[in-house]
Amino acid sequence: MTRSHSKTVVFSYPFELKGVDRVLPPGNYRVVTGEEIIPELSFPVYRRISTMIFVPVEAYNASIEMVTIDPRHLQEALDRDATFIAKERPE
Repeated sequence: MTRSHSKTVVFSYPFELKGVDRVLPPGNYRVVTGEEIIPELSFPVYRRISTMIFVPVEAYNASIEMVTIDPRHLQEALDRDATFIAKERPE
């Protein structure tokens, strides 16, 4: 048995993400995480089996591609973006 969760992440600045071969523009990005149930347990527990982000295709404005990523790399990119935001705020 599997399930998936979808969320939107927001980047305020261009960013790089391991697994994507180009710099991505700022904007909203859909992230989908797939999970499967661990059947051996007496209560429902799920483990992550995939994390994917939807990114624009460089050559076509209206196209997107789904890229499998490591959620840790996504969090690192979000943290870098937040650092840029914090630096631009006046004290």
